[in-house]
Amino acid sequence: MSLPTFAESKHPLIQSLAQRSDQELLSLFQQHPDVGQYFVTLFCRYSGLVYRVVQHAAKSPVQTDYLFALAWRHVFNELSGVDLNDVQKVGGGFQGWLLAAIAACINTVKLPPVEEIHYDIQSASPPFWCYLDRALDELPPTTRLIIVMAQTFNWSETRISAYLQAEGEILPPAEIRRQLETGYRILETRLPEDIRSIYLANSTKS
Repeated sequence: MSLPTFAESKHPLIQSLAQRSDQELLSLFQQHPDVGQYFVTLFCRYSGLVYRVVQHAAKSPVQTDYLFALAWRHVFNELSGVDLNDVQKVGGGFQGWLLAAIAACINTVKLPPVEEIHYDIQSASPPFWCYLDRALDELPPTTRLIIVMAQTFNWSETRISAYLQAEGEILPPAEIRRQLETGYRILETRLPEDIRSIYLANSTKS
């Protein structure tokens, strides 16, 4: 199975950090939680290694991509609060810590069947997914649910309205559309500026 390629590795913001050490990137990541390029650089640096590791734990390319993204989300969440001195004490430094974190994720995740996986690595690279997931958490619960149903399951506004009505929440399709538009605008403002530059610049222009 060939390794996926990630266009963000060629972005000027990421290339400008190529000479930074793992320790520098980790420190900057924790010091500046609203800046995404440090985590993206670490991802680009180790994506090939991690992908080869998760390949052995999944039965299909779809499951491999999904587990790969889940593993990086686990790393993202762990790094936000980990003591960087502890990371350096692990044999192999950050790479050793990373492999241990990936192994822990693999051992605890139960992968769903392929038909239940809606993740597309070409549409949402793992770092973008991490920051998008964090931004989604800041939305009102109903708006977040509407966006997930629209984007993940491709449900129409009418179908979303019917689902919510069955759950006891009356929102006509026009209101669903309004909440989607508002939610998308809020989401974009919640994403770090450099993440928008790396992942959304082309789509914004189109």
